[in-house]
Amino acid sequence: QVQLVESGGGLVQAGDSLRLSCAASGRTFSKYAMHWFRQAPGKEREFVAAISWSGGSTNYADSVKGRFTISRDNAKNTVYLQMNSLKPEDAAVYYCAARRVGATTRAYELDYWGHGTQVTVSS
Repeated sequence: QVQLVESGGGLVQAGDSLRLSCAASGRTFSKYAMHWFRQAPGKEREFVAAISWSGGSTNYADSVKGRFTISRDNAKNTVYLQMNSLKPEDAAVYYCAARRVGATTRAYELDYWGHGTQVTVSS
């Protein structure tokens, strides 16, 4: 069982940066591929970024590539999402998610989810 708690969301202006954190419980955190998804009002939950259990492999949605960076610290059971050059279209609830068997871009394949943290970007 893995419990995930996101933090770091808030209200920023377009062009600003924000760093989200996701703290995980359990001693098996290092065995999970970690992900960030987001969901804007009226839209489906969409993949943002993923990182392998070791941190050696990452994957990003085209819409955030070059602006967002996912990283993890297995000693702290924490995964991060550094978001730079934020745009109004990045506004959403951001969710942290874990998958035991490798990274994925499909929300239905994730094993555990956090409750989300709101990111609002004003233009």
